[in-house]
Formats: sequence, C-alpha cells, structure tokens
Amino acid sequence: MGIVLGSNRYGKAETRVVRVDRDGDRHTLRDLNVSVALGGDLAATHLTGDNGTVLPTDTQKNTVYAFARRYGIATAEEFGLLLARHFVDSQPSITRSRIDIEQYAWQRLGGHSFQRDGAESRTATIRYGGTGVEVCAGLTGLVLLNSTDSEFRGYLTDAYTTLPETDDRILATAVDAHWRYATAEPPADGFDAAYEAVRDALVAAFVGTYSRSLQQTLYAMGQRVLTVRPDVVEIRLALPNKHHLLVDLTPFGLDNPNSVFVAADRPYGLIEGTVTRDDAAPALGQW
Repeated sequence: MGIVLGSNRYGKAETRVVRVDRDGDRHTLRDLNVSVALGGDLAATHLTGDNGTVLPTDTQKNTVYAFARRYGIATAEEFGLLLARHFVDSQPSITRSRIDIEQYAWQRLGGHSFQRDGAESRTATIRYGGTGVEVCAGLTGLVLLNSTDSEFRGYLTDAYTTLPETDDRILATAVDAHWRYATAEPPADGFDAAYEAVRDALVAAFVGTYSRSLQQTLYAMGQRVLTVRPDVVEIRLALPNKHHLLVDLTPFGLDNPNSVFVAADRPYGLIEGTVTRDDAAPALGQW
C-alpha cells in the first residue's frame, strides 16, 4: 500500500492592515484582517524540501500592505479579488487562491475621530482558480433577540427528555451568515450597499417572523435575503440558540411571569442551514 500527498495549501494568516484615506479634514478608515491561502504545484516542497515553487508567506503579507497602498481598499470584496487574482496570475506554480477577510467596523465621531464598533464583523471570502472566481460576503456576531413571538413544542421525546414545551420564550442568537454572489462583478449598487441590504433583510426577517423553531427562523431569514437581492444565489447561516432560562423564584415567595431569566452561554443548540436558488450554479467550494 503506497503513501501519497493529499490536498494541501499554505499561506499567511491574519495580516492586519488599516488604510486611512485623507480627504481634507474628513478621513475614511478601513480596518481588515486578511488571510491568504494558496495551492498548486507544491508537491516538491512537501516531499523533498525543494522550495522552488513556494512564494514565501512573508511575501504574501507584504503584498497585502503594498496593495493597500497602491490600490486602496474600496471594499473588502474588491480588495480580496485583487489579491486572489494577483497570486494565481503572477505565479505559474500557484493555480488556486483563497482570500478570507474580516472587516472591523468603526463609528465616525468627527472628521478624523472614530470609535470601534462592538457590533458584528463583516467578512469576505474570494476563491480563484485561474478561470472561475467566486465572491462570498458575510457577517459574524450579529446578536439578535426577540423577547416573545417564539415557541418550541411538538418535538420528539424519549427517556432522556426533560425540556418542557413552551408557547412563549425568548429567542436569541448570534448570526453567522455567508452569502454567494452570482458573479464576481460588483453589484449595481456596490458591495457596501449590498452588504447593508442583506444585513437589513436578515434583521427584518428575524424581527418579523413568528418562530416555532429556530430552524424556521433560519429559513425565513435566508428566503428574505434571496427575495430582496437577485444578485445573491445562496446564503449559509449558522445560528446558535443563546438560551435564556426562566429563573425559579418560588424559594423566595415570588412568581416569575416570564420576566427574569439567566442567560446561559453553554452548552447551546446550533442550527445551521443553506438557502439557495434551485437554478444556482455549483459553488467552487473549499479545497
């Protein structure tokens, strides 16, 4: 039985780059965490230590900084496309690239003053294989809560079931969403506006859905995004169920009419799913 090298990739992870654009007294700030992963003709470096086809990860880091200066950072998606295409198109041994970007939000306090926003982070993933290119945008850590209009009942039970059914509960989650655009071209309204529209659709669906399960809410959120954004062909959602448990106050002679809860951070249910158009082209996928 032989031993062979399987799929592999390498790159520079989590290069922090901040770009400041100065337009008089009003400045614009972009704060990114960029990860590069490259694949291709890399067998020799694994099998014999020959590094002739390896572009150093330090070079990848430097490229991120140089591109931030040379081209600026219009959006995370466009910056990722520049990097993904550059590494494949400039190096014969590199045939595929993946760029993962997390963007940190800052609130403007003045012309050149900002406060770090503690809300969700914006993400982008670019995959490029020389011909096919794929742009996925996303967000992580969007914390949402409905204090009513949520129930959970009618589920399977067995000898180990202790969870009581409820027709009125708190539903809370921290949304992790990634959506794939139909093409790599910027949407007609631009990547920034598209991001805000998708975010608004996710929030609106969460707020407006009477939830019989978090699974139902997940589908409603994905369906809303695909309805309002024809340029999005698929959205993947991961929704942790951030449990809020009713506190027993009877030892203190007090009732608790759904008003006092303990927020439990773990363990938690994790609901994951993909909502897609039935005619969507297959994703390039991970490698």
